[in-house]
Amino acid sequence: MPVIVRLIVGCILAMSSVSVGWARGEVLVVNSAGASLSVVDMDTQKELRRIPVLREPHHLMLTPDGHELLVGDTVGNEMLFLDPATFEIKHRMTVADPYQLGFSPDGKFLVVNGLARAQVDVYDAHSMQLVRRFPLASMPSHLDFAPDSSVAYVSLQGTGKLAALDLHRMTVLWTAPVGKAPAGVMWQNGRVLVANMGEDNVAVVDPVDGHVERRIRTGKGAHQLFRSPDGKIIWVNNRVEGSTVALDATSLAVLRTYHVPGGPDDIVFAPGGKLWITERFAQKVAVLDPASGAMTEIDVGRSPHGIFMNAAAQAH
Repeated sequence: MPVIVRLIVGCILAMSSVSVGWARGEVLVVNSAGASLSVVDMDTQKELRRIPVLREPHHLMLTPDGHELLVGDTVGNEMLFLDPATFEIKHRMTVADPYQLGFSPDGKFLVVNGLARAQVDVYDAHSMQLVRRFPLASMPSHLDFAPDSSVAYVSLQGTGKLAALDLHRMTVLWTAPVGKAPAGVMWQNGRVLVANMGEDNVAVVDPVDGHVERRIRTGKGAHQLFRSPDGKIIWVNNRVEGSTVALDATSLAVLRTYHVPGGPDDIVFAPGGKLWITERFAQKVAVLDPASGAMTEIDVGRSPHGIFMNAAAQAH
């Protein structure tokens, strides 16, 4: 075969290989106690491979431009930057205790909660340089932002409080009691919702001063909150009770409760309406069909936590 023909054939094969890799629908699962990331095939619902990390990864977040997927390795004090399509690790960055992380809606800041170190770090999202460190007692856990990016709200598990951080002046506006071991935080219709893991409810909080207006009972160990893609439902995972609850996004009334064993934690939404839910205590991911209530489970690594679906999987 002439050299030029071989080169053309080789290029075609290489391009075909890349296309196939990008087209595969895959789900990434963060195994906190397994020091690894599981890659699961969307169609077969089988684990394809595991990616080793340093020590103890927990949460992840896609960059605002969609070009990189950040995974925080807390005990390893490292942030991993992954290709969000193939999950290849592109590079790493030293970050102190990156437990939970989130980008402000305007894309200006990356806020990183250091749960073990009792600190919240604010980075410039473009340069990745540290702008401000907030010492916050204790156990800063989850976070969300005001829609105008002016304030970050952080739950403090160790003190049962919610903190409001002014991102313009880089000051603490207030801290206020919201319940025992608060975890998930979500801005919703002009209020801040906080899931109280040490109790059985979601607190509805006034963002101006932090006072609790009312509570919605969802189940023991109310841990994390997720908004459905159409914005009509708020899903609440109750880790102790082993349930996932659908709340009406407007009234916050309970619509339906689903039994999900093994400590349901994080959720990602699949096309067709199914929920992929990490089961923190069971080394599994549950795939729940909310229409029928049917559920299947997938074996992954120890203490699965954060979960992400690549673009090919979302297109299924």
